Amino acid sequence: MGSERVEMRKRQMQVHQEAAASVLQARHRMGNTPTNASKSCVISPCRASTLTVRSEDETIQRSTLEPRTDGTTSCEESPKPTLEDARSWTVSFERVMKSAAGRGCFRRFLRTEFSEENMMFWMACEELKKETNKTVVEEKVRQIYEDFISILSPKEVSLDSRVREVINRNMLEPTSHTFEDAQQQIYTLMQRDSYPRFINSSAYTELMEGLEEPPP
Repeated sequence: MGSERVEMRKRQMQVHQEAAASVLQARHRMGNTPTNASKSCVISPCRASTLTVRSEDETIQRSTLEPRTDGTTSCEESPKPTLEDARSWTVSFERVMKSAAGRGCFRRFLRTEFSEENMMFWMACEELKKETNKTVVEEKVRQIYEDFISILSPKEVSLDSRVREVINRNMLEPTSHTFEDAQQQIYTLMQRDSYPRFINSSAYTELMEGLEEPPP
C-alpha cells in the first residue's frame, strides 16, 4: 500500500511538472515568457510553487486579476436564507448550490470539516467560466492551478489521475473551461460525502430553529 502511494505521488509530481512546462510554452508562444524566471523551478519542486515563475511586474498584475479566494465566507456573511429557502436544501444538493445563502452556509460547514477548499475551487471555476478576456482567463487558470491543483499547495483538492492528466493537456491552451472535469469531480465529491452530513448536522438544525417563526 505504501509503495502504491509513493508511485501515485510520483505520478502527480510528473503531471504537475508537465503542466508547468505547458504553461511556460503557451506564454512563450504569446511572447510573454518571464525574463527573470528561474528555469530550475520548472523542472524541480522549488520552495515556492512550481508555477511561480514571474517577474515583479507579473506579480503585481496577478494581485489585480486574481479572485479573492482566501476571504472567509460564513452563513452570517452571506445573504440570510428564508425559511422556505433553507427547507429546500434538503431536497437536493443542487438547491444548496444555486442559493447564495446555501453556498455560504455549506462553505461554513465545510470549514469545520477542513474541506473548505472544495467549495473555494468550485466557486473559482464558476468565476472563470464567466470571463471572456483571453489574458485574464490565462492568468486565472494559472492562479487556480497554483491554488488548488498543484501538489505543493496547502489547498490542493483531491482529484484522480485521469482528471489531472486532462488538466495537464488543457493547460497547453488555457480556456475558461480548463477545469471543467475537475470541477464536476469536486461537485460530485461534495454531493456524495459532505452534503448528507451538512443536512444532518447540528449547524443546519440550529439554522432551521432560528428561522422558524415563534409560536403565537
